[in-house]
Amino acid sequence: MSEAPVSGDHGELDNVREFLRGSLPFNELDDELLNQALGQLHIAYHPHGERFDAESPLPGLRILRSGAVDIRDANNKLLDRLGEGESFHIGGLNAERGEVLALVIEDALIYRLPDEAYQELRRANRDFDRYFSTQRSRRLRRAARYQPEPNAMLEPVSSVMSRDLLTVLPDASVHQVAVAMAHRRVSSAFVVEGETLCGIVTDRDLRTRVLAAGLDIQSPVRDVMTPDPESINAEDSLFATTLLMTQRSYHHLPVLEDGVLAGIVTTSDLILARRDDPVYLVQHISRQDSVAGIQEMVSGMANLMVHWVNGGMHAQQISQILTAISDAVAIRLIRLAEEELGPAPGPWAWLAFGSQARAEQLLGADQDNGIVIDDCVADADLGWYAELATRVCDGLAACGYKYCPGGIMATTDQWRQRLGAWQDTVRGWTRTPTNDAVMRVSIFFDIRPLYGEFSLAHEIQQVMLSQASSNSIFQAALAANALDSRPPLGIFRRFVVDRDGEHRDSLDIKKRGVLPVTEIARLHALAHGLPEVNTEARLTAMARGGHMTMMDSRNLSDALHFVQRVRMQHQCEQVLAGDAPDNYVNPRSLPRLAKEQLRDAFTIIDEAQSAVRQRYRAGMG
Repeated sequence: MSEAPVSGDHGELDNVREFLRGSLPFNELDDELLNQALGQLHIAYHPHGERFDAESPLPGLRILRSGAVDIRDANNKLLDRLGEGESFHIGGLNAERGEVLALVIEDALIYRLPDEAYQELRRANRDFDRYFSTQRSRRLRRAARYQPEPNAMLEPVSSVMSRDLLTVLPDASVHQVAVAMAHRRVSSAFVVEGETLCGIVTDRDLRTRVLAAGLDIQSPVRDVMTPDPESINAEDSLFATTLLMTQRSYHHLPVLEDGVLAGIVTTSDLILARRDDPVYLVQHISRQDSVAGIQEMVSGMANLMVHWVNGGMHAQQISQILTAISDAVAIRLIRLAEEELGPAPGPWAWLAFGSQARAEQLLGADQDNGIVIDDCVADADLGWYAELATRVCDGLAACGYKYCPGGIMATTDQWRQRLGAWQDTVRGWTRTPTNDAVMRVSIFFDIRPLYGEFSLAHEIQQVMLSQASSNSIFQAALAANALDSRPPLGIFRRFVVDRDGEHRDSLDIKKRGVLPVTEIARLHALAHGLPEVNTEARLTAMARGGHMTMMDSRNLSDALHFVQRVRMQHQCEQVLAGDAPDNYVNPRSLPRLAKEQLRDAFTIIDEAQSAVRQRYRAGMG
């Protein structure tokens, strides 16, 4: 098929330029290199059925403007399916994978960047070169993970300091200064002469140097001030400020701009600056003495997630932080209940299941919890645990953690049992693993103790691992569950979305993207007796134990992180709009690059499901 150089008026060239700028990896190029590529492009129409292989004339990088292309190996196995904005270099693919061909499966308009120009761009831009010299998963990994780490403590102190200063002259009386401080409702005053900072006087100074010492209140303030106080510059970080105030035990610190007094920072300001610090939040949750106090501490959690996401924090870290907060809430509620009910009649443990157990919670999580009780506890004492469960679950609901619609909570007798009953229940699940039963109970195979005698939870888990790893029929049922939710990609790698109803034109990114990965990782971990619960930890353990290739492990991990990142960004947009967070993402709302990366993630998940189908099909019958 004959091709023609890309040319025309400025409007057409601008259109092509913007198309390239929104396509991987041309988005990595600066304007000069992008224009260089633009000037060498050719375009051609390629009908359905046309093939490109190592012998095809006109070598180079081909970029799909429209249409679709399959990449297949010598055995006609589908390796990839490319759509608008995606590119391939058939020579490079052959060098990487052996004999490979590209088949046009939908009439296509394709730009071709001649081979010499393509190689020149690779030499000129490292990121452009990396895109073609590494696996798709590595490209996805850069998109999902290599983001700047946020650190609020590196913000300048000017971001929290107060500029509303009370300044007094050195000759002002102590009485005058105290009256002025009371009137302004401030705890300090600066003693200045002209633009020179001479000293600082605080409430503490008035108590210790005036009242306690019996000093005449008409004495000049210069007699009781701290002269020539240490200061910090406005551009210095909150970390440097906190360090200085901690080392010197300062409660007030002057802030200078260009050598002139501009503000003050107090220990209260630094505490408020750390309200988005999860360590601060967890610590203060543990000090609350009521459900209402805990409610207040977690009331701004949605806005905190927005802050963390916009700051560039990794999706995995955010879910771990949100889980740490929910752990802290549950533990504090348990301790408050214990204070009211008295000590437990016997050893016990509070259990987290599902996403909380895996440390993968996001906003809007349901409760999934239970209690395991030592076998030595008498029937007459079981009421204590039921009462504690009610108080804790009600408190969790009051703090925003919804009651589980399926009743998977410690308030339900089935999920509040003695150890022996729990172990018998697990054995029963594995002996009769109908698909429906496995779908309902698979959440319990993600188990983590939060409070109490952790050894009780570990004994349950040991039975789980022993039963699951030796039962191929149970593994097959788990596999069927893992294959139940397919990634939402149809023909030509187009997204499959709901066609009607409340979530029209959207896809459930949790059900179709997150859950398949967690279920695949759970299946492999249980089948091989691995105790890890967190999904990434399970994938890492699989690779370390030789049960999965390092590439497959990383592929799934990267796919999960990227899908979670899209999910979080969607929820952040809903929070900012005042809407309740959900998991229904409209792919059309995503930038084109994000859509391509999401397709990559879904393709990786689909390939992993195919591997599950092959590996466990014997047990599926």
